Amino acid sequence: MCGIVGIINTDRTKIDGSYIREAIRIQNERGNGLGGGFAAYGIYPEHKDNYAVHIMYQGGRHSDFIKKIESFLEQKTRVYHSEEIPVYPTSTIPSGPYFKRYFVNPLKEQIPVGKNEDDAMVDIVMSINRMGDAYVISSGKDMGVFKGVGFPEDIADFFRIQDYKGYMWIAHNRFPTNTPGWWGGAHPFTILDKAVVHNGEITSYGTNKRWLEMFGYFCMLQTDTEVISYIFDKLTRKDGLSLEDACFVMAPSLWEDIEYENAHKKMLLRQLYGQAIVNGPFGIVLTHSGGAIVLNDRNKLRPVVCARVGSTYYASSEECSIRLLSPKVDKLWSPKGGEAVIVNLAKEEAV
Repeated sequence: MCGIVGIINTDRTKIDGSYIREAIRIQNERGNGLGGGFAAYGIYPEHKDNYAVHIMYQGGRHSDFIKKIESFLEQKTRVYHSEEIPVYPTSTIPSGPYFKRYFVNPLKEQIPVGKNEDDAMVDIVMSINRMGDAYVISSGKDMGVFKGVGFPEDIADFFRIQDYKGYMWIAHNRFPTNTPGWWGGAHPFTILDKAVVHNGEITSYGTNKRWLEMFGYFCMLQTDTEVISYIFDKLTRKDGLSLEDACFVMAPSLWEDIEYENAHKKMLLRQLYGQAIVNGPFGIVLTHSGGAIVLNDRNKLRPVVCARVGSTYYASSEECSIRLLSPKVDKLWSPKGGEAVIVNLAKEEAV
């Protein structure tokens, strides 16, 4: 029932957040006011070499956890800059948790042998999320997430996302069915540079969660979608799978189809990563530092429409959002179930 939208400018041309706000706003009937959010890439060019850590403090600006978390960050990282994330209370969202952002890099002497900076940052994120009261909302370089309880247009106004300019945006309008509506449980969900918005239900959540915990990923945000960003990070960054293979692992063909194709590689992936399969009806847009992926479950039980206009790609639960942004398109299509749409960014930033 949820609404999702993605805008990917492959030439890295930046646009402000007003475009994605309107695109998700017209999917109002797909949400119920219990969650909305946005992820944007390219918004921190002055700190593009630092991890931008957005932290939500549920206890407010006077929470005892702030000193505890900041002391922990000083032990584990070099903090180049920190500040409150500006918010603008409205009649629809008069208040919320306290948000701060920290631009950091892990201290080399704190990185265990055999691990790198990304590994260290994942460990730091997982440690903070397990402390209680404070949660890392995003932790990638030159990107950030803004989310909370409310309709997405209200969340956009609360954080005033039109003040941010990015070359890749995703948005979500939430209709929770079996998980709570709270600020940390809104979409997108992230780890490092990966962010995901999701429409559907992950019936394999328990299996996925237990598998991830064996590798140091802990699901603390009380919603099934969190596993998707962690699975993708594990498969691509830690295990080195290609984007195509990672998508196959998450939404694989049926065994009889694999046997009919005599596809030995696919058979091996299903055998090795059985606990990473994402079961249930889903449609997702997953973004990362190199581009984006659009993916449905293999039976396509949730709608996703894609379009291309020049160097810009769109993905949405509803065609109306795409037509609002661009009435004329070069190509419009609905991907088949389990068929990944992979969009790659240009190597260099647009001038």
